[in-house]
Amino acid sequence: MHNHKFLATVCLFVFSTIQAQAAEGAQKHLLQYKFKMGEVIRYRVHHATNIRTTIEETTQQAESTSESIKAWKVTDVLPGGEMQFVHLVETVRMTNIVPNRGTVKYDSEADKTPPPSFSQAARAVGIPLSVIRIKPDGEIVHREEKHPQPASSDDTPITMRLPSEAIAIGEQWDATYEVDAQRKNEAKLKVRTRRVCTLKNVQAGIATIAVEYQILTPVSAYIESQLIQKLTEGTVRFDIEAGRTVSQKFDADRRVIGFSGQASSMHFTSRLEERLLKPGERLARK
Repeated sequence: MHNHKFLATVCLFVFSTIQAQAAEGAQKHLLQYKFKMGEVIRYRVHHATNIRTTIEETTQQAESTSESIKAWKVTDVLPGGEMQFVHLVETVRMTNIVPNRGTVKYDSEADKTPPPSFSQAARAVGIPLSVIRIKPDGEIVHREEKHPQPASSDDTPITMRLPSEAIAIGEQWDATYEVDAQRKNEAKLKVRTRRVCTLKNVQAGIATIAVEYQILTPVSAYIESQLIQKLTEGTVRFDIEAGRTVSQKFDADRRVIGFSGQASSMHFTSRLEERLLKPGERLARK
């Protein structure tokens, strides 16, 4: 008799656990940006790349790293939910290792005169770079460039697009793009790509989102070598209540064979990490 009661209790516990997990999986979560008028949102950004190319038995390798603080200063929150902020980079440290030139470094807080190769980056530190207005789902509805800088691409938006409706764990959403590339005869080519996002889980109010960038158009090795830096996979952690990204990490590790002749190869690796800073937090001094 006691065994039957024990088994019944175990079965009830297992059934309740399965029900709870199913209910959690079916629960819908609305992911939206929520900025407040006048607040300043700061991120520590670490970016490292390494590219190794071999053409006709000649190999070259270039490395770069940067560590910076980017800030979004919220200047307006409209009744309809749209938010406007000023984007700027407050501090930056950069290192480049290039063939035949050695190592070049720049620290905006310590160096009064930047090396020539970093002069453009140095001029962009501490000043408004652009004014951005977004919808709660991250769609950019207005962008005004305030300082000359490389043209932004639609497939690298400043804010990640979120689903417009509430979604359950395991569900996906994506955004497709038409990206410019160039054939060997210098003719332009439009390549169709997409960024696929999957809501992996929600714990303690933090949504974990898996993100992968994909090329949809069949392309040659020559074209792929132009887009290789875009082919990243990563994870974004989003605070649902606060309405902002708290961290993200993206990696790329790609090889392309035959992009410039049969004996050519390219190996590209990169890592991008961002972390939301607490008020008053700065870059650690080396």
